[in-house]
Amino acid sequence: MKYLITGTAGFIGFHLSNKLLERGDTVIGIDNINDYYDVNLKYGRLVESGIAKEKVATHTKVQSDKYQGYSFIKADLSEKDFLMELFREEKFDVVVNLAAQAGVRYSLINPDAYIDANITGFLNILEACRAFPVKHLVYASSSSVYGANTKMPFSTSDNVDHPLSLYAASKKANELMAHTYSHLFGVPSTGLRFFTVYGPWGRPDMALFLFIEAMKKGEPIQVFNHGKMKRDFTYVGDIVEGIVRVADRPPQGNGDWKGDSPDPGSSYAPYKVYNIGNSNPVELMDYIGALEDALGIVAEKNMLPLQPGDVPATYADVSDLMRDTGYKPDTPVAEGVAKFVAWYNAHYSK
Repeated sequence: MKYLITGTAGFIGFHLSNKLLERGDTVIGIDNINDYYDVNLKYGRLVESGIAKEKVATHTKVQSDKYQGYSFIKADLSEKDFLMELFREEKFDVVVNLAAQAGVRYSLINPDAYIDANITGFLNILEACRAFPVKHLVYASSSSVYGANTKMPFSTSDNVDHPLSLYAASKKANELMAHTYSHLFGVPSTGLRFFTVYGPWGRPDMALFLFIEAMKKGEPIQVFNHGKMKRDFTYVGDIVEGIVRVADRPPQGNGDWKGDSPDPGSSYAPYKVYNIGNSNPVELMDYIGALEDALGIVAEKNMLPLQPGDVPATYADVSDLMRDTGYKPDTPVAEGVAKFVAWYNAHYSK
């Protein structure tokens, strides 16, 4: 299979590309390598996949020296003409759209970035899939779409019309946009609501990265909502396994779907939404405890109130993912955190 993966210099895109390449697929990756966080980490991921930093240039296809089937292009999803030409030339089988402006709190101070990347960029992907049909479009949604919902666990059959951040609203908009293109143009699309992904090569704006950096410097960590948070922390390897399994089975449409009692997670059209989460919420203080154990350091904690846009708890119902793919994420937090610490120590010791 020939894949286009957007966001391949990013956390999940990097891991997904490597997994697909290792099983023999062909991957073309694109990423704009923006400076939302340290670009050296993004280039480090590319180098790990065999893409030489000095060869990376806008709209230039760089061949990996590690994987014969991998090439990378620096490009932005806002460049519609470039995307159209790329789709015309490459004739992709599957598109996995992971490129997005991430971060809940950042959306409070730079909302324009979310419209440009998450709305306009995704529209361009949809238009390209319409003009040059693919077997399957898979795209990253987020557990943040559940917003003000408090019924646990979160199910894809739940209404998600009360987002608490523009980031969450942009991800909900992606699901609505995808359904429109599935209905009008038959684009087979699947949205994946990821739940608090962590692991090696993770983003430095995420809690685990922030915690370890502060603890190694002997500085206090910021613990929001006074530690009374629960998250369905999901190891990146489990997320990637879920993406691959879903990507291999394009949606056909739900023959039992009814307009008078609509299921938000499926459709008569070739459209589906899945949760991908560990389905085992962990107290934030236990997550911090796993990090303390792995580091051998007790963190000094600065207890703070809940931040605007944050939710106190997440919990994924993955029953439909299990039913359709036979898979459920299951890496324990202690194991996943230990793997992250091992990577962090090895990477930054260089």
